[in-house]
Amino acid sequence: MNTEISSKLSVILPVYNERDNLEYLIPQLVELCLKHTTQFEVLVVDDDSSDNTDELIKKFQKKYVHLRYIKRLVNKSLPMSILEGIKKSKFQNVLWLDADGSMDMSAVESLLHMFFKDQNKFIIGSRFVVGGGYKGQTSKKNNIFKIFRNIRNTEDSFVAIYLSILFNKFLESLLHSGVKDLTSGFIIGNKKHINKSVFTESNYGEYFVYLVSDLVMRGQEIIEVGYICKPRVFGSSKTSTNFMTLIRLGLPYIKAAIICKRRITQKR
Repeated sequence: MNTEISSKLSVILPVYNERDNLEYLIPQLVELCLKHTTQFEVLVVDDDSSDNTDELIKKFQKKYVHLRYIKRLVNKSLPMSILEGIKKSKFQNVLWLDADGSMDMSAVESLLHMFFKDQNKFIIGSRFVVGGGYKGQTSKKNNIFKIFRNIRNTEDSFVAIYLSILFNKFLESLLHSGVKDLTSGFIIGNKKHINKSVFTESNYGEYFVYLVSDLVMRGQEIIEVGYICKPRVFGSSKTSTNFMTLIRLGLPYIKAAIICKRRITQKR
């Protein structure tokens, strides 16, 4: 056993209609965790999926004793799913990530290695630091045309990806948190340092802006580890590919950044 990553860990997967991806992801995730520790759990938090996710988990639970399942019927949202996972997790160290396959096992392992070197820090999987990239990019040398060719046959939108890059640069310039990927949603840390209100005041991915800002204000050290965010394995993205809808969905992030900037300024 690699003693560097021998510690208790709860892995949280917030899901909605990701059955096919879970069938692909869970065995890999369990295998990865077993390489390093037996003191872990994979906690699937399901917002009442309609694709028989529950049946898949029941089947997997016969094989994987570390797998737990929570089915949510009220107050359904991404941040509330993550919050429930944090509250019901068995262990202090919590990691959460998307269940669409965009964050592969090499990316997960990179976060684990970095975190268990110093468990006082929060580690974020980042597309916008050295070693990171975005969907369709297979190396740092890819040009825009190569990236477009790579993603054109996937469920991911080139416009959405490009806007994500620009949007994160804008959020970074607005907030000055030192974190480049403010829409990551891929993080590991000790839950005792996580303020639960960052989830309750959010509706979707903007929770991550509140989370990062709160950690900064609390003096928590944050390190970004680069990873290549891959196209989802199965299914369709829950983020619209329509330009105007993407802009509309981005407004809560901007609002969150403005609120957080004000809070940081007031604290100073």
